[in-house]
Amino acid sequence: MNHRHADLRSIFSAAVAAVEPRAAVLKYLRRDGTRLLLDDGQHDLGADGRVVVVGAGKASAAMAQAVEQLIGDRIAHGVVVVKYGHGAALIHGAALSKVQLLEAGHPVPDAAGESAAHALEEALHGLTANDLVIACWSGGASALLPAPRAGITLADKQETTRLLLASGGNIAALNAVRKHLSRIKGGQLAQRALPASVWCLAISDVVGDDPATIGSGPFVGDPTTFAEVDAHIHRFGLRGSLPTSVTHLIADGVAGKIAETPKPSDPSLSHVRYRIIAHNAQAVAAAATAAQAVGYTPIIWHGPVTGEARAAGATFACAALHERSNNQRVCLIAGGETTVTLGKNHGIGGRNQEFALAAAGVLGSSPGHGAPVPIAILSGGTDGNDGPTDAAGAIVDGTTMSRAHAIGLDLEHHLNSHNAYPFFAHLGDLLHSGPTGTNVMDIQIALVG
Repeated sequence: MNHRHADLRSIFSAAVAAVEPRAAVLKYLRRDGTRLLLDDGQHDLGADGRVVVVGAGKASAAMAQAVEQLIGDRIAHGVVVVKYGHGAALIHGAALSKVQLLEAGHPVPDAAGESAAHALEEALHGLTANDLVIACWSGGASALLPAPRAGITLADKQETTRLLLASGGNIAALNAVRKHLSRIKGGQLAQRALPASVWCLAISDVVGDDPATIGSGPFVGDPTTFAEVDAHIHRFGLRGSLPTSVTHLIADGVAGKIAETPKPSDPSLSHVRYRIIAHNAQAVAAAATAAQAVGYTPIIWHGPVTGEARAAGATFACAALHERSNNQRVCLIAGGETTVTLGKNHGIGGRNQEFALAAAGVLGSSPGHGAPVPIAILSGGTDGNDGPTDAAGAIVDGTTMSRAHAIGLDLEHHLNSHNAYPFFAHLGDLLHSGPTGTNVMDIQIALVG
């Protein structure tokens, strides 16, 4: 492994460590004797009433572990749901003892997720005004908790999810659809918790850190409408492709025959206190500090990385090439979440691998005056999973194209067929971190010089 690759991995690890869920929870949730504190709110642990912990998302297990560490003696019961394999992220300290840990399918929901959604609803049944619900929410929750509205089956939601994921739509649009097909998303779970108080701790995996989008906002009023959902479906070109039951439900919603999700001003949500405890900007800042520690001048990208992964990767690589003219050791750092629009016949990979593959094409085609350009780029998911693969992303440099050519790999072919995973597997340049237990979108890092 060359020194730039080693530095990239070290900087990426520092970024992920900065948004570790246990530390994030314990930074905001505090205990003072029998008082539990969150910002200016407090709950008397010594009074009558129960504490119930619920959660979903890739970071929810570690978040619940921190809550148990703080007030395990006062927790009555609870349940959290993570992606298959992410329960193993509880590698520090004791496993959960008061809160049930369930695993389910992601990004396409499955029967285990539907069962988990029922378990979570049951955990909120029969609460009183003296009770406190602590909700641990993070990215991935939307897929992990399929709770179809009446008239829609799990199979309908699975097919709809597959179509949405392949459409290239951003997460806000996808979650707007998901909320309107669910009986618990978009503020509806908060209503089920009434009359108990709810403290929702969230780790953001969305651009802009919008609480209504994170995990489809089950404890937050939903500003979107059936009419907007219908417009998204039209824009994605999915009319005529969705299951008939989904099409009919959306049409009934637009016509006012089905109740909308609760909106932000709905008084039935006034019992919820919401706090974002970790987000992508923290990871980016930590990466900058780590880069400086190993001798690079950090430069933070001017905004979130969004749009098609292929275009974003090429743009990022061009920016890295531009920094080369300064004759300094520079670390360009960005964060965000791109999309990939898939055709019918596509290979295996994820948005970070596609981002890196496009970047490699730019670096490999740049004049190096007889030597590869002295730039290496990493793109990785902070959750440790990029698309339906076991990799977090990939690393490329000025030699990627020539090394690929030497073993018969055609970069453009793999890029056009969205088949980045085998390309990087052959080169040994996949980024493997394993499930990290957190999730704040993606990090892109370029080392120049």
